[in-house]
Amino acid sequence: MQRHVFPNIEELSQAFADFAATSLQNTLAQKQQATLVVPGGNTPRYYLPALAKCKLPWDRIIVTLSDERWVDVTDEQSNEHLVNQHLMNHLPANTRFVGLKTRHDTPFDAVDEIHQRLDRLPLPLSLTVLGLGEDGHIASLFPGMNPDLTDTHHCIAVAPPVAPSLRVSLSLKLLAESEQIVLVVTGESKRRLLDRLTTNPNSNIPFIWLSQLADSKITILEANGK
Repeated sequence: MQRHVFPNIEELSQAFADFAATSLQNTLAQKQQATLVVPGGNTPRYYLPALAKCKLPWDRIIVTLSDERWVDVTDEQSNEHLVNQHLMNHLPANTRFVGLKTRHDTPFDAVDEIHQRLDRLPLPLSLTVLGLGEDGHIASLFPGMNPDLTDTHHCIAVAPPVAPSLRVSLSLKLLAESEQIVLVVTGESKRRLLDRLTTNPNSNIPFIWLSQLADSKITILEANGK
């Protein structure tokens, strides 16, 4: 695991774009297609536009989500809505996006269909971008959940402990098998949490599950603010 600290979100965003572009280009030098996984939340509003400016063969890159809230894709809380607004709408029209939301009433009913969508992607995932929650959650994998590595589904339906909507998340196994993982951590409290977790790993925390499975593939970009 490598940690890189930047003085502000603007410099972090540019460094993220450079890292992601290089990672995707390296994959495309060896494979016909690459898969990019991006998260929702507030911070991607800053770094996804920087990535959108990169001159990449976007017709060979498939974009999907790390997780999704079970709301309409036009809802302000939808991760698909956020990614469309800050990334997809700024890319060539032939860039392919695979969303996680389905017509089902709950994500628990949709797991099989979402799994099939994900199974058609070029796997393993080429580059997975994640944030870190104040409680140490990643994607929509929360503390106290069972990190079941025996489940063959690429996704899991989630009823978060404190959240207004149900969610679907990529599975821990699928995330950990990514060729490269970037964790973007902003704000003093999250950086302090990261310091504590790297010094004293807590086996109840999803970030620790991921780091134990994929430590050498994780690059952490940090900045105070936002």
